[in-house]
Amino acid sequence: MRSSSSDRRTPHRSTTRRAAAAALVGVAALIATAVQSGAATAAPEKAPSAAGKVIPGAESVKLTPAQRAELIRTANATKAETAAELGLGAKEKLVVRDVLKDGNGTIHTRYERTYDGLPVLGGDLVVKSTRADATAAVVKATKRAIEPATTKAAVSAAKAERQALAAAKAEDAKDADVNRAPRKVIWAANGTPKVAFETVVGGFQHDGTPQELHVITDATSGEKLYEWEAIETGTGNTVYSGTVTLGTTQSGSTYNLTDGARGNHKTYNLNRGTSGTGTLFSGPDDVWGNGSPSNLESAAADAHYGAALTWDYYKNVHGRSGIRGDGVGAYSRVHYGNNYVNAFWSDSCFCMTYGDGSGNANPLTSIDVAAHEMTHGLTSNTAGLVYSGESGGLNEATSDIFGATVEFFANNSSDVGDYLIGEEININGDGTPLRYMDKPSRDGSSKDNWYSGIGSIDVHYSSGPANHFFYLLSEGSGAKTINGVSYNSPTADGLAVTGIGRAKAEKIWFRALTTKFTSTTNYAGARTGTLAAAGELYGTTSPEYAAVQHAWAGVAVGARPGGGGGGTSFENTADVAIPDRGAAVTSSITVSGRTGNAPSNLAVAVDIVHTYIGDLQVQLIAPDGTAYTLKGYGTGGSADNINTTYTVNASSEVANGVWQLRVQDNAAVDTGYINSWKLTFP
Repeated sequence: MRSSSSDRRTPHRSTTRRAAAAALVGVAALIATAVQSGAATAAPEKAPSAAGKVIPGAESVKLTPAQRAELIRTANATKAETAAELGLGAKEKLVVRDVLKDGNGTIHTRYERTYDGLPVLGGDLVVKSTRADATAAVVKATKRAIEPATTKAAVSAAKAERQALAAAKAEDAKDADVNRAPRKVIWAANGTPKVAFETVVGGFQHDGTPQELHVITDATSGEKLYEWEAIETGTGNTVYSGTVTLGTTQSGSTYNLTDGARGNHKTYNLNRGTSGTGTLFSGPDDVWGNGSPSNLESAAADAHYGAALTWDYYKNVHGRSGIRGDGVGAYSRVHYGNNYVNAFWSDSCFCMTYGDGSGNANPLTSIDVAAHEMTHGLTSNTAGLVYSGESGGLNEATSDIFGATVEFFANNSSDVGDYLIGEEININGDGTPLRYMDKPSRDGSSKDNWYSGIGSIDVHYSSGPANHFFYLLSEGSGAKTINGVSYNSPTADGLAVTGIGRAKAEKIWFRALTTKFTSTTNYAGARTGTLAAAGELYGTTSPEYAAVQHAWAGVAVGARPGGGGGGTSFENTADVAIPDRGAAVTSSITVSGRTGNAPSNLAVAVDIVHTYIGDLQVQLIAPDGTAYTLKGYGTGGSADNINTTYTVNASSEVANGVWQLRVQDNAAVDTGYINSWKLTFP
């Protein structure tokens, strides 16, 4: 219903509309499922850029939708040749998904794969091509050959359907029904590629959020292989954005919330409904809302404003025209459900949806929420990070990262840019933010640093190390005040990190997301991908490249440049074969010249080449025989290779003596070797 107190007829025709609106900061605490990734291709050696500037031609150019479409047509015309260049099998075909072009002519093409006509889930890859080399570098979601034993199903689609419905019931879903009948696929996201059924179950999740539950069933054994929820949801409350300018459209004497300058983004009123599009906001004047949640236009103004800011940010800062890069705007739906304390992105409708919060008094329609939710759409249309495990944490962190950068970009005095997520919604009831990027553990649940089991926790909390990394890369460690907000960021190894500024950090993360990450990227892969991105933008001998190494080491992912912060290192580079499902093997390092005990932050850098690292148990053995488990058996999933620095509290151990790295392969098929390992005493 329109509130007469908010109506004011404007004396002129205008495509912009002013809104005195309540801006509501909501943070998507989104749930789902995932797999792990192999490492991205390393960046080529380049000279460092002058004065910390981007190497000329290294950045992606702003493509018009027509230019992008032409690049996609070219990629489609040559995809058979590309498949042959990559050495794909005769039954494998490539499907072009996205294309970016750098100023120097380099093309980054993202592909999906099919095998014998079946979609390969987890088979996505990115090909980097230069004028000199059509396949100069490739990043694959899986390094395994797509060679399933069979493409014939031994179990029925009906059984897969029953299994999917049972999975939804186990999650307390309401009105669960099959949204998409089981389709036969090749499941390659973790383990050996095999024929499977993918079933999608609709209905509603336990909290009233629409459901799009994907369940993967082994088509030969009937075993459930995987499941994930594709609807990505969030939680928030109101925050005041002040009077802002909105893009609108006038038709005759009626104005409506259609932003013609931004892909015709529209904002609809669901009016407490939970399905369909709702009604496009329209009225006789060009003023929307009164700043009060009781006026339905106020939340609409917030959502419309947040979507516009996010569109402008991606276009002006990163050169991307819309979520898909095709110039088409997503749409927004507000006033979803009754007392619905959530917001979500859905690929199926290509839209953002916002509830009104507890008592329908706190719409979740802020800058942060819009940017966070739209970024889930961007991630889905680029890297496709599966929303569970480590890739799910990276997905969630990506939305937090760009939620923060859009807030800085907005430069709104009513909601200043900061590294606090949900700082104005008071969701905890005590004025504290929902998440802290400088020290994620301050929220009581998020993790500051990576550890081997982080993929098993909720993605909101496993996002912590990536959020922490981005803060360290942008601002550095230690105490500081930014925009009136105090921060004090620690590091995993106790060593300082110097930031390179948010402007450079956001370019590095965006480039990694769009050209290096795949559906299965894990934290090790994110480190490799961001280093590759930094190398391409600034050079592999640049301060920016080193800063990425320092920032990742600051959250316990990988080593410091040169082995770590000026400490003393001892290394063994001899290869040691790891027998397949065999006895444990060891590699030794003799430490000498130290006094007293080892430190509480002993850095153990491990480089193991091995497919499917979930099979491995990795331990550090002290001189007295005490074992410290660095990576437990069954953790790490289907990722290939371990290239990680672990931090061990070895303060009860004498430093000098023979230390060992002990590795055991506990399952058959996958093989590998210890490439090297290093102890660093800070």
